[in-house]
Amino acid sequence: MELQRNKVCGIDVHKRFLIATILCRDGKKDTQRFSVTLEDLLKFRDWVIENGCEQVAIESTGIYWHPVHSVLEGKIDLIVANSYKIKHTPGRKTDVSDSEWIAELCLNGMIEPSRIFPKDDRELRRLTRAREGYVKQMTQEKNKIHQSLDSACIKLASVISDIFGKSGMYLLNCVLEGREIDDIIDGIPSGRLKKKADQIKESIKSRLDVSQVILIRGSLSLMKSIQERIDELDGEISARIQYRKNDLAIAMSIPGTGFVSATAILAEIGNYTDFKKPEQLAAWCGLVPSLYQSAEKTILGGITKQGSKHIRRMLIQVAYAISRTKDSKLKKFFLRIQAKKGSKVAAVALARKVLCILHHLLINQEMYIEDRDKKNMRQKPLIPPSPIEMSIQEMIDCIVRAGYVVTKSDSIGGFG
Repeated sequence: MELQRNKVCGIDVHKRFLIATILCRDGKKDTQRFSVTLEDLLKFRDWVIENGCEQVAIESTGIYWHPVHSVLEGKIDLIVANSYKIKHTPGRKTDVSDSEWIAELCLNGMIEPSRIFPKDDRELRRLTRAREGYVKQMTQEKNKIHQSLDSACIKLASVISDIFGKSGMYLLNCVLEGREIDDIIDGIPSGRLKKKADQIKESIKSRLDVSQVILIRGSLSLMKSIQERIDELDGEISARIQYRKNDLAIAMSIPGTGFVSATAILAEIGNYTDFKKPEQLAAWCGLVPSLYQSAEKTILGGITKQGSKHIRRMLIQVAYAISRTKDSKLKKFFLRIQAKKGSKVAAVALARKVLCILHHLLINQEMYIEDRDKKNMRQKPLIPPSPIEMSIQEMIDCIVRAGYVVTKSDSIGGFG
């Protein structure tokens, strides 16, 4: 709980307007309504400053709080409150009562402020999220093409793993042009794919309708445009992440983490020094189990899924990428959990483990180095030393020193 204040302002923000209530310690209230145009937001800022408000609290409703934050940032102490944590008692809900409730919580220091990233970090995160959206669109268009081919009983995906690669696009364009199967096979650019000529003939026995050709060509054109946008964003992200190139190198040192996943994870985390322990970061990302305890009975549920869904999605992708690596302790961890609870639970557990490891590495500025156990090497058997050559007299002396009696015999054999 923070220190109590004497005069604060609570804001209930909506798409077209906001309701603001200034609340004093003596109970005086002043409620005003403002539109969310820049002119009215500037009037609202002046109104708050003129009334001597010590702090302003706003509910994090969608993206509607962003313009208010931009206007007030650097001018007055502003708290962005998690709407889930400041819910009012249901029954009598109005915009005015909401703003008064937020002001009352702020006045008594009962709001836990949300993390607001600096401008550079916000812009980087905006770019990585935009790239993620483009990748989703690309996947949707690819799925549409697969559906069109399957509906026409053309099974290219059963012959070639990626129909959007060089050889796959050659076959797809030939099908769209309606070329004969023999001409298609003769022009295949890959000798490795030519060996599957019989399978290709089996997969392309029918033709596409005109409507299917139009839809597939439209999807391919859209995919080309989306790829240009992705390439443009990759260049911008690469330039903006340079101020954190050391953190980027540390993140990429973890198995299964490439440039795209590393930049997205770092952009979503922001300033990792805000979290004193890895468990706090995992809780902020929603990768900790929900907990319910009552009457000495504790129930653990699924993960809370609070916080950024983007970082959870990227960490899950990294976990599955690790599961496909070779000779890794992290992979062994995944397989051990998978054997007990399945691949989905194992992926979530590994995602949290990777996040905790990353926090430790970033705090200490260390690269990820996996200490693999040394394999037991077979040692060559020791070769016994060659026996020392001794004379007969020296042998007798050794036997005598050992406590035996040696006598000379006249029989054949020498000694008895």
